[in-house]
Amino acid sequence: MNNQIESLTYYAATKKYDLRFPTLEEDLDVDVVIIGGGFSGINTALELAEKGITNIAILEGRHLGYGGTGRNGGQVMAGIGHDLEKIKRHVGPAGLETIFKISNLGAGIIRERIKKYAIDADFCFGYGYLGSNARQEKTLRSWLKEFKAVSPDEEIELYTGSEVKQVVGSDAYTCALKHMGGGHVHSLNLLLGEAQALSGYGVKIFENSNVLNVEYGPRITVRTAMGSVRANKMLWACNGFLNGMDPFIYKKTINTYAFQLATEPLSDELIRQISPIRGAYSDIRPVIDYYRVTNENRLLFGSATRLVEYIPSDLKAWNRNLMLKVFPYLKDVKIDLAWGGPLCCSANLFPQIGTLPQHDNVFYVQGYSGFGVTPSHIVCKVLAEGMSEGSDRYDLMSSIPHVDIFGKDKLRRVMTTAGKVWHQTSGYWKGRR
Repeated sequence: MNNQIESLTYYAATKKYDLRFPTLEEDLDVDVVIIGGGFSGINTALELAEKGITNIAILEGRHLGYGGTGRNGGQVMAGIGHDLEKIKRHVGPAGLETIFKISNLGAGIIRERIKKYAIDADFCFGYGYLGSNARQEKTLRSWLKEFKAVSPDEEIELYTGSEVKQVVGSDAYTCALKHMGGGHVHSLNLLLGEAQALSGYGVKIFENSNVLNVEYGPRITVRTAMGSVRANKMLWACNGFLNGMDPFIYKKTINTYAFQLATEPLSDELIRQISPIRGAYSDIRPVIDYYRVTNENRLLFGSATRLVEYIPSDLKAWNRNLMLKVFPYLKDVKIDLAWGGPLCCSANLFPQIGTLPQHDNVFYVQGYSGFGVTPSHIVCKVLAEGMSEGSDRYDLMSSIPHVDIFGKDKLRRVMTTAGKVWHQTSGYWKGRR
Protein backbone atom coordinates (compact mmCIF):
# COMPACT_ATOMS: atom_id res chain seq x y z
CA MET A 1 0.00 0.00 0.00
CA ASN A 2 0.90 3.68 -0.30
CA ASN A 3 3.29 4.88 2.44
CA GLN A 4 0.80 7.51 3.64
CA ILE A 5 -1.88 4.86 4.02
CA GLU A 6 0.58 2.70 5.95
CA SER A 7 1.35 5.55 8.40
CA LEU A 8 0.55 5.36 12.11
CA THR A 9 -3.18 5.28 12.85
CA TYR A 10 -4.97 6.73 15.85
CA TYR A 11 -5.93 3.21 16.88
CA ALA A 12 -2.39 1.86 16.87
CA ALA A 13 -1.16 4.94 18.75
CA THR A 14 -3.76 4.54 21.53
CA LYS A 15 -4.23 0.78 21.90
CA LYS A 16 -4.50 -0.47 25.48
CA TYR A 17 -3.76 -4.15 24.93
CA ASP A 18 -0.16 -5.24 24.43
CA LEU A 19 -0.96 -8.65 22.96
CA ARG A 20 1.65 -10.58 21.03
CA PHE A 21 1.03 -13.88 19.34
CA PRO A 22 3.64 -16.27 17.95
CA THR A 23 4.43 -17.08 14.35
CA LEU A 24 3.23 -20.54 13.26
CA GLU A 25 6.27 -22.82 13.45
CA GLU A 26 4.63 -26.23 13.84
CA ASP A 27 2.17 -28.59 12.19
CA LEU A 28 -1.29 -28.44 13.76
CA ASP A 29 -4.45 -30.52 13.50
CA VAL A 30 -7.64 -28.57 14.34
CA ASP A 31 -11.36 -28.50 13.71
CA VAL A 32 -11.41 -25.03 12.11
CA VAL A 33 -8.71 -22.87 10.55
CA ILE A 34 -9.40 -19.18 9.95
CA ILE A 35 -7.30 -16.98 7.69
CA GLY A 36 -7.48 -13.33 8.75
CA GLY A 37 -7.10 -11.66 12.14
CA GLY A 38 -9.56 -8.79 11.85
CA PHE A 39 -13.14 -8.46 13.08
CA SER A 40 -14.39 -11.17 10.69
CA GLY A 41 -11.91 -13.84 11.74
CA ILE A 42 -11.84 -13.03 15.45
CA ASN A 43 -15.62 -12.57 15.76
CA THR A 44 -16.45 -15.80 13.97
CA ALA A 45 -13.96 -17.70 16.13
CA LEU A 46 -15.41 -16.18 19.30
CA GLU A 47 -18.95 -17.08 18.26
CA LEU A 48 -17.79 -20.66 17.60
CA ALA A 49 -15.90 -20.81 20.91
CA GLU A 50 -19.03 -19.74 22.78
CA LYS A 51 -20.77 -22.70 21.14
CA GLY A 52 -18.08 -25.06 22.47
CA ILE A 53 -16.00 -25.28 19.27
CA THR A 54 -12.57 -24.23 20.52
CA ASN A 55 -10.08 -26.35 18.55
CA ILE A 56 -9.47 -23.41 16.21
CA ALA A 57 -6.34 -21.88 14.66
CA ILE A 58 -6.30 -18.29 13.37
CA LEU A 59 -3.57 -17.23 10.93
CA GLU A 60 -2.85 -13.52 10.46
CA GLY A 61 -0.28 -12.44 7.88
CA ARG A 62 0.75 -9.29 9.76
CA HIS A 63 -0.62 -8.35 13.20
CA LEU A 64 -4.17 -8.44 14.53
CA GLY A 65 -6.15 -5.48 13.23
CA TYR A 66 -3.66 -4.62 10.49
CA GLY A 67 -6.46 -4.34 7.93
CA GLY A 68 -9.74 -2.47 8.02
CA THR A 69 -10.36 -3.23 11.70
CA GLY A 70 -7.49 -0.94 12.68
CA ARG A 71 -8.21 1.79 10.11
CA ASN A 72 -11.95 2.54 10.34
CA GLY A 73 -14.03 5.29 11.92
CA GLY A 74 -15.22 3.26 14.91
CA GLN A 75 -18.87 4.03 14.12
CA VAL A 76 -21.45 1.77 15.79
CA MET A 77 -24.53 2.25 13.66
CA ALA A 78 -27.70 0.46 12.60
CA GLY A 79 -27.99 -1.67 9.49
CA ILE A 80 -26.12 -4.00 7.17
CA GLY A 81 -25.03 -2.85 3.72
CA HIS A 82 -26.05 0.34 1.93
CA ASP A 83 -29.48 -0.40 0.43
CA LEU A 84 -31.48 -3.49 1.36
CA GLU A 85 -33.77 -2.96 -1.64
CA LYS A 86 -30.91 -4.22 -3.82
CA ILE A 87 -31.24 -7.71 -2.38
CA LYS A 88 -35.05 -7.81 -2.16
CA ARG A 89 -35.49 -9.68 -5.46
CA HIS A 90 -33.19 -12.44 -4.21
CA VAL A 91 -34.67 -12.95 -0.74
CA GLY A 92 -38.29 -11.84 -1.18
CA PRO A 93 -40.33 -9.63 1.18
CA ALA A 94 -40.21 -12.11 4.09
CA GLY A 95 -36.47 -12.59 3.72
CA LEU A 96 -35.92 -8.84 3.54
CA GLU A 97 -37.91 -8.39 6.76
CA THR A 98 -35.74 -11.02 8.48
CA ILE A 99 -32.53 -9.31 7.35
CA PHE A 100 -33.84 -5.91 8.43
CA LYS A 101 -34.58 -7.29 11.89
CA ILE A 102 -31.15 -8.85 12.36
CA SER A 103 -29.48 -5.73 10.92
CA ASN A 104 -30.33 -3.95 14.15
CA LEU A 105 -28.51 -6.45 16.39
CA GLY A 106 -24.96 -5.14 15.95
CA ALA A 107 -24.76 -2.46 18.62
CA GLY A 108 -26.28 -4.83 21.18
CA ILE A 109 -23.81 -7.60 20.33
CA ILE A 110 -20.90 -5.19 20.77
CA ARG A 111 -22.22 -3.84 24.08
CA GLU A 112 -22.88 -7.34 25.44
CA ARG A 113 -19.44 -8.56 24.40
CA ILE A 114 -17.72 -5.60 26.04
CA LYS A 115 -19.63 -6.30 29.25
CA LYS A 116 -19.14 -10.09 29.20
CA TYR A 117 -15.38 -9.96 28.69
CA ALA A 118 -14.70 -6.61 30.44
CA ILE A 119 -13.19 -5.13 27.26
CA ASP A 120 -11.74 -1.63 27.59
CA ALA A 121 -12.81 -0.15 24.24
CA ASP A 122 -14.14 3.33 25.11
CA PHE A 123 -17.69 2.57 23.96
CA CYS A 124 -19.86 5.69 23.96
CA PHE A 125 -23.56 6.00 23.13
CA GLY A 126 -24.87 8.47 20.58
CA TYR A 127 -25.12 8.57 16.79
CA GLY A 128 -26.26 11.25 14.36
CA TYR A 129 -27.39 10.62 10.77
CA LEU A 130 -27.17 13.97 8.99
CA GLY A 131 -28.89 15.57 6.00
CA SER A 132 -28.68 18.91 4.26
CA ASN A 133 -31.80 19.22 2.10
CA ALA A 134 -35.50 18.30 1.86
CA ARG A 135 -34.83 15.03 -0.01
CA GLN A 136 -32.49 13.81 2.71
CA GLU A 137 -34.92 14.93 5.42
CA LYS A 138 -37.60 12.77 3.81
CA THR A 139 -35.21 9.83 3.90
CA LEU A 140 -34.38 10.44 7.55
CA ARG A 141 -38.09 10.59 8.40
CA SER A 142 -38.55 7.15 6.86
CA TRP A 143 -35.52 5.87 8.80
CA LEU A 144 -37.03 7.28 11.99
CA LYS A 145 -40.11 5.08 11.54
CA GLU A 146 -38.04 2.02 10.66
CA PHE A 147 -35.62 2.45 13.57
CA LYS A 148 -38.44 2.98 16.05
CA ALA A 149 -40.24 -0.11 14.76
CA VAL A 150 -37.28 -2.39 15.56
CA SER A 151 -35.95 -0.44 18.59
CA PRO A 152 -39.00 1.00 20.37
CA ASP A 153 -37.12 1.44 23.65
CA GLU A 154 -34.23 3.47 22.21
CA GLU A 155 -34.07 7.27 22.21
CA ILE A 156 -34.46 8.10 18.49
CA GLU A 157 -35.47 11.61 17.42
CA LEU A 158 -35.43 13.77 14.29
CA TYR A 159 -34.23 17.37 14.56
CA THR A 160 -34.68 20.03 11.89
CA GLY A 161 -33.66 23.67 11.40
CA SER A 162 -31.99 25.33 14.37
CA GLU A 163 -32.68 22.22 16.49
CA VAL A 164 -29.89 20.39 14.62
CA LYS A 165 -27.34 22.23 16.78
CA GLN A 166 -28.55 20.12 19.71
CA VAL A 167 -27.04 17.12 17.91
CA VAL A 168 -24.03 18.49 16.00
CA GLY A 169 -22.27 21.85 16.05
CA SER A 170 -22.29 22.61 12.33
CA ASP A 171 -24.18 24.84 9.90
CA ALA A 172 -23.71 22.30 7.12
CA TYR A 173 -26.88 20.34 7.98
CA THR A 174 -30.61 21.06 7.98
CA CYS A 175 -31.75 17.82 9.63
CA ALA A 176 -30.34 15.22 12.00
CA LEU A 177 -31.63 11.85 13.17
CA LYS A 178 -30.28 11.14 16.66
CA HIS A 179 -30.06 7.46 17.58
CA MET A 180 -28.83 6.93 21.12
CA GLY A 181 -28.71 3.16 20.66
CA GLY A 182 -25.72 3.61 18.35
CA GLY A 183 -22.43 5.25 19.15
CA HIS A 184 -18.73 4.67 18.70
CA VAL A 185 -15.93 2.44 19.91
CA HIS A 186 -12.15 2.11 19.79
CA SER A 187 -12.24 -0.64 17.19
CA LEU A 188 -8.69 -1.95 17.68
CA ASN A 189 -9.10 -2.22 21.45
CA LEU A 190 -12.42 -3.99 20.86
CA LEU A 191 -10.71 -6.48 18.55
CA LEU A 192 -7.79 -7.07 20.90
CA GLY A 193 -10.16 -7.53 23.84
CA GLU A 194 -12.07 -10.10 21.81
CA ALA A 195 -8.79 -11.82 20.90
CA GLN A 196 -7.82 -11.94 24.57
CA ALA A 197 -11.18 -13.55 25.32
CA LEU A 198 -10.53 -16.10 22.56
CA SER A 199 -7.21 -17.03 24.12
CA GLY A 200 -9.10 -17.79 27.31
CA TYR A 201 -11.04 -20.45 25.39
CA GLY A 202 -7.79 -22.03 24.23
CA VAL A 203 -8.07 -20.86 20.62
CA LYS A 204 -4.65 -20.65 18.94
CA ILE A 205 -3.79 -17.31 17.31
CA PHE A 206 -0.74 -16.75 15.12
CA GLU A 207 0.60 -13.45 13.78
CA ASN A 208 3.16 -12.87 11.01
CA SER A 209 2.02 -16.18 9.52
CA ASN A 210 1.34 -15.47 5.88
CA VAL A 211 -0.50 -18.24 4.04
CA LEU A 212 1.45 -19.61 1.07
CA ASN A 213 -0.71 -22.49 -0.07
CA VAL A 214 -4.11 -24.08 0.59
CA GLU A 215 -5.16 -27.60 -0.42
CA TYR A 216 -8.91 -28.19 -0.35
CA GLY A 217 -10.55 -31.53 0.35
CA PRO A 218 -12.37 -33.40 3.14
CA ARG A 219 -9.33 -32.41 5.23
CA ILE A 220 -7.98 -28.97 4.36
CA THR A 221 -4.26 -28.19 4.57
CA VAL A 222 -3.00 -24.63 4.95
CA ARG A 223 0.74 -24.01 4.70
CA THR A 224 2.84 -21.07 5.87
CA ALA A 225 6.59 -20.55 5.58
CA MET A 226 7.34 -22.48 8.77
CA GLY A 227 4.28 -24.56 9.57
CA SER A 228 0.97 -26.00 8.49
CA VAL A 229 -2.58 -26.49 9.71
CA ARG A 230 -4.90 -29.39 8.84
CA ALA A 231 -8.58 -28.77 9.52
CA ASN A 232 -12.08 -30.07 8.88
CA LYS A 233 -13.40 -26.60 8.06
CA MET A 234 -11.85 -23.34 6.91
CA LEU A 235 -12.83 -19.68 6.76
CA TRP A 236 -11.43 -17.04 4.45
CA ALA A 237 -11.75 -13.78 6.44
CA CYS A 238 -9.33 -11.49 4.61
CA ASN A 239 -11.81 -9.00 3.13
CA GLY A 240 -9.81 -6.34 1.21
CA PHE A 241 -6.50 -8.09 1.86
CA LEU A 242 -7.23 -11.41 0.14
CA ASN A 243 -4.69 -10.59 -2.60
CA GLY A 244 -5.98 -13.24 -4.98
CA MET A 245 -5.30 -16.20 -2.66
CA ASP A 246 -8.62 -17.75 -3.69
CA PRO A 247 -9.63 -16.70 -7.23
CA PHE A 248 -13.31 -17.61 -6.82
CA ILE A 249 -14.02 -15.20 -3.99
CA TYR A 250 -11.34 -12.66 -4.99
CA LYS A 251 -13.23 -11.73 -8.16
CA LYS A 252 -16.44 -11.03 -6.20
CA THR A 253 -15.25 -7.73 -4.70
CA ILE A 254 -13.26 -4.62 -5.59
CA ASN A 255 -11.29 -2.25 -3.36
CA THR A 256 -11.78 1.48 -3.10
CA TYR A 257 -10.05 3.67 -0.51
CA ALA A 258 -11.05 5.90 2.39
CA PHE A 259 -8.93 8.30 4.43
CA GLN A 260 -9.06 9.69 7.94
CA LEU A 261 -7.41 12.19 10.26
CA ALA A 262 -7.08 12.68 13.99
CA THR A 263 -6.79 16.18 15.42
CA GLU A 264 -4.74 17.20 18.39
CA PRO A 265 -6.59 16.90 21.75
CA LEU A 266 -9.22 19.66 21.96
CA SER A 267 -10.68 21.56 24.89
CA ASP A 268 -13.83 20.30 26.61
CA GLU A 269 -15.61 23.45 25.42
CA LEU A 270 -14.70 22.83 21.79
CA ILE A 271 -15.71 19.17 22.01
CA ARG A 272 -19.11 20.18 23.42
CA GLN A 273 -19.54 22.61 20.53
CA ILE A 274 -18.66 19.95 17.94
CA SER A 275 -20.65 17.16 19.53
CA PRO A 276 -23.31 18.01 22.13
CA ILE A 277 -24.11 14.28 22.36
CA ARG A 278 -20.41 13.34 22.36
CA GLY A 279 -21.23 10.91 19.61
CA ALA A 280 -20.41 9.65 16.14
CA TYR A 281 -21.85 10.95 12.89
CA SER A 282 -22.22 10.38 9.19
CA ASP A 283 -24.17 12.14 6.49
CA ILE A 284 -26.33 10.00 4.24
CA ARG A 285 -24.81 10.78 0.84
CA PRO A 286 -23.61 7.94 -1.40
CA VAL A 287 -20.03 8.82 -0.40
CA ILE A 288 -20.22 9.89 3.21
CA ASP A 289 -18.28 12.07 5.59
CA TYR A 290 -17.98 10.23 8.92
CA TYR A 291 -16.55 11.52 12.17
CA ARG A 292 -16.60 11.22 15.93
CA VAL A 293 -14.97 12.49 19.08
CA THR A 294 -12.65 10.30 21.11
CA ASN A 295 -12.01 9.58 24.76
CA GLU A 296 -8.96 11.89 24.58
CA ASN A 297 -11.00 14.80 23.11
CA ARG A 298 -9.73 14.36 19.57
CA LEU A 299 -11.90 14.60 16.49
CA LEU A 300 -11.57 11.75 13.99
CA PHE A 301 -12.79 12.78 10.52
CA GLY A 302 -12.89 10.55 7.45
CA SER A 303 -14.22 10.29 3.92
CA ALA A 304 -13.39 9.06 0.41
CA THR A 305 -13.05 10.78 -2.94
CA ARG A 306 -16.47 11.82 -4.22
CA LEU A 307 -16.21 10.90 -7.91
CA VAL A 308 -12.73 10.18 -9.26
CA GLU A 309 -10.87 7.37 -7.50
CA TYR A 310 -7.38 8.42 -6.40
CA ILE A 311 -5.14 8.53 -3.34
CA PRO A 312 -4.47 12.16 -2.29
CA SER A 313 -0.81 13.14 -2.13
CA ASP A 314 -1.27 14.80 1.27
CA LEU A 315 -3.80 12.99 3.43
CA LYS A 316 -3.65 15.53 6.27
CA ALA A 317 -4.39 18.46 3.95
CA TRP A 318 -7.06 16.57 1.98
CA ASN A 319 -8.98 15.45 5.07
CA ARG A 320 -8.53 18.84 6.73
CA ASN A 321 -10.22 20.62 3.82
CA LEU A 322 -13.26 18.38 4.16
CA MET A 323 -13.32 18.82 7.94
CA LEU A 324 -13.30 22.62 7.60
CA LYS A 325 -16.34 22.54 5.32
CA VAL A 326 -18.25 21.03 8.23
CA PHE A 327 -16.44 22.74 11.13
CA PRO A 328 -14.83 25.97 9.83
CA TYR A 329 -14.09 27.07 13.40
CA LEU A 330 -11.44 24.33 13.61
CA LYS A 331 -9.14 26.17 11.15
CA ASP A 332 -6.41 26.66 13.76
CA VAL A 333 -6.52 23.09 15.07
CA LYS A 334 -3.43 20.93 14.45
CA ILE A 335 -3.77 17.59 12.66
CA ASP A 336 -1.70 14.95 14.44
CA LEU A 337 -2.32 11.85 12.32
CA ALA A 338 -3.72 10.85 8.93
CA TRP A 339 -4.06 7.41 7.37
CA GLY A 340 -6.18 5.37 4.99
CA GLY A 341 -7.07 1.90 3.85
CA PRO A 342 -9.03 -0.19 1.37
CA LEU A 343 -12.78 -0.73 1.52
CA CYS A 344 -13.71 -4.13 0.11
CA CYS A 345 -16.89 -3.55 -1.92
CA SER A 346 -19.34 -6.02 -3.41
CA ALA A 347 -21.41 -5.16 -6.47
CA ASN A 348 -24.60 -4.83 -4.40
CA LEU A 349 -22.75 -3.24 -1.46
CA PHE A 350 -23.96 -6.02 0.85
CA PRO A 351 -21.68 -8.37 2.84
CA GLN A 352 -21.00 -11.78 1.32
CA ILE A 353 -20.99 -15.10 3.16
CA GLY A 354 -21.06 -18.61 1.77
CA THR A 355 -19.04 -21.67 0.80
CA LEU A 356 -16.91 -22.46 -2.22
CA PRO A 357 -18.45 -24.53 -5.05
CA GLN A 358 -17.56 -28.22 -4.62
CA HIS A 359 -16.07 -27.43 -1.19
CA ASP A 360 -18.85 -27.03 1.34
CA ASN A 361 -16.34 -27.06 4.21
CA VAL A 362 -14.62 -23.88 2.96
CA PHE A 363 -16.46 -20.74 4.07
CA TYR A 364 -15.86 -17.07 3.32
CA VAL A 365 -16.94 -13.63 4.49
CA GLN A 366 -16.14 -10.33 2.79
CA GLY A 367 -17.49 -7.22 1.06
CA TYR A 368 -18.65 -4.98 3.92
CA SER A 369 -18.39 -2.07 1.48
CA GLY A 370 -17.23 0.52 4.01
CA PHE A 371 -19.53 -0.49 6.88
CA GLY A 372 -17.70 -3.18 8.82
CA VAL A 373 -17.45 -2.44 12.55
CA THR A 374 -21.07 -3.15 13.46
CA PRO A 375 -22.16 -5.41 10.57
CA SER A 376 -19.19 -7.74 11.09
CA HIS A 377 -20.51 -8.60 14.55
CA ILE A 378 -23.92 -9.45 13.05
CA VAL A 379 -22.72 -11.25 9.95
CA CYS A 380 -20.18 -13.36 11.83
CA LYS A 381 -22.79 -14.47 14.34
CA VAL A 382 -24.87 -15.74 11.42
CA LEU A 383 -21.78 -17.22 9.75
CA ALA A 384 -20.85 -19.15 12.90
CA GLU A 385 -24.35 -20.62 12.88
CA GLY A 386 -23.73 -21.84 9.35
CA MET A 387 -20.34 -23.29 10.30
CA SER A 388 -21.78 -25.20 13.26
CA GLU A 389 -25.39 -26.27 13.65
CA GLY A 390 -26.79 -24.45 10.62
CA SER A 391 -29.61 -21.90 10.67
CA ASP A 392 -32.33 -20.37 8.52
CA ARG A 393 -30.59 -17.00 8.88
CA TYR A 394 -27.38 -18.41 7.42
CA ASP A 395 -29.26 -20.12 4.59
CA LEU A 396 -30.99 -16.83 3.78
CA MET A 397 -27.91 -14.62 3.78
CA SER A 398 -25.72 -17.13 1.93
CA SER A 399 -28.39 -17.52 -0.79
CA ILE A 400 -27.82 -13.97 -2.05
CA PRO A 401 -25.84 -14.28 -5.32
CA HIS A 402 -22.40 -12.68 -5.58
CA VAL A 403 -21.54 -11.47 -9.06
CA ASP A 404 -18.03 -11.44 -10.53
CA ILE A 405 -16.29 -8.11 -11.07
CA PHE A 406 -14.27 -8.65 -14.23
CA GLY A 407 -11.14 -6.56 -14.85
CA LYS A 408 -11.01 -5.44 -11.22
CA ASP A 409 -7.21 -5.28 -11.07
CA LYS A 410 -6.31 -3.64 -14.38
CA LEU A 411 -9.32 -1.33 -14.40
CA ARG A 412 -9.79 -0.74 -10.67
CA ARG A 413 -9.62 3.07 -10.79
CA VAL A 414 -11.87 3.31 -13.85
CA MET A 415 -14.43 0.90 -12.38
CA THR A 416 -14.53 2.50 -8.93
CA THR A 417 -14.81 5.96 -10.49
CA ALA A 418 -17.72 4.78 -12.65
CA GLY A 419 -19.35 3.23 -9.59
CA LYS A 420 -19.05 6.46 -7.64
CA VAL A 421 -20.53 8.50 -10.50
CA TRP A 422 -23.48 6.08 -10.71
CA HIS A 423 -24.13 6.09 -6.96
CA GLN A 424 -23.83 9.87 -6.74
CA THR A 425 -26.29 10.26 -9.62
CA SER A 426 -28.78 7.68 -8.37
CA GLY A 427 -28.56 9.26 -4.93
CA TYR A 428 -30.83 12.08 -6.12
CA TRP A 429 -33.88 9.90 -6.71
CA LYS A 430 -33.12 7.72 -3.69
CA GLY A 431 -33.16 10.66 -1.30
CA ARG A 432 -29.47 10.42 -0.48
CA ARG A 433 -28.32 13.65 -2.16
